[in-house]
Amino acid sequence: MEMEEPEIPESETPEIEAPVPEPAGVDVSPVQQRAQQVKAEIGQVIVGQEDLLDQMLIALFSGGHVLLEGVPGIAKTLSAKLLAQTIAAGFSRIQFTPDMMPADVIGTSVFNMKSSDFNFKSGPIFSNIVLIDEINRAPAKTQAALFEVMEEFQITVDGQTYPMKRPFFVLATQNPIEQEGTYKLPEAQLDRFLFKIILDYPSLEEEQTILRRFRNDFNGALRQTVKAVLTPADIADCQRRIEQVYIREELLDYIAAIVHNTRNNGDLFLGASPRASLALMKTAKAIAAISGRNFVTPDDIRYVSYPTLNHRIILTPEREMEGFTTREVLDDIVKKLDVPR
Repeated sequence: MEMEEPEIPESETPEIEAPVPEPAGVDVSPVQQRAQQVKAEIGQVIVGQEDLLDQMLIALFSGGHVLLEGVPGIAKTLSAKLLAQTIAAGFSRIQFTPDMMPADVIGTSVFNMKSSDFNFKSGPIFSNIVLIDEINRAPAKTQAALFEVMEEFQITVDGQTYPMKRPFFVLATQNPIEQEGTYKLPEAQLDRFLFKIILDYPSLEEEQTILRRFRNDFNGALRQTVKAVLTPADIADCQRRIEQVYIREELLDYIAAIVHNTRNNGDLFLGASPRASLALMKTAKAIAAISGRNFVTPDDIRYVSYPTLNHRIILTPEREMEGFTTREVLDDIVKKLDVPR
């Protein structure tokens, strides 16, 4: 005889919890689209230099600053000006010279005869996009005027603090081969640049394209076709989305290992600081978002490792005399580390 199963009152029926869906992650498609729009505008004038454009956008969307280094005539200043042209925000250019004073950059207090008081007159640094041309031509006291504003996004004059409007993005250029009338940038200032981008000559095919593009444009009329496609609100939105890009714990350990190895390397006199670790993490997230991914891969970290670290390390005198380069040392460090799977 079969036993009947007791009926369970409706109120006592056990509830089966539905599985909680995993979060889909942040939508980075607006970041990718905006980056493509900027590159399309600048690409009307600049030939090649894909890495340069990507890395300038990475820095912009990461809230950092960029140092462009290369020989004269390879469009360092032009690229920076065109990037500023694609952003509907304030722009100023400062030409650094050996006789420039800190007040010429940050501003100074001016006596007002009517009120018998001092009023602060802001300098050209008070803008959203600031191009500093030939930054290594100014002396140390003028370089020191940039320390606070590049790191803390504010200026302090006569005990009064003046915050900068966002975005605040410094693009600086320098010539690596010229020695006459130049000053070596202090290590503390170099460390405040998120990226140091080293530009090289164009390929033969790119040079041919440049000649064809400008053979009937001696006065640079083509530059005026570049229009603004980004607003400060767009940049702030991109920065918020990039902050939410997912990065695994193993990749954070990978970043820490890369930076730690610069401090324990026999070829290096000075290794990278924790600021470099944070910069690697931020920029890896940014290149992932620009590539259309909401998660970081080891390739993202390897891509940003050289522009992030090359200006934060110093070779030993012996390695420098032997002709070693920071790229060789950094490539060796990255190759020797196990890549997280």
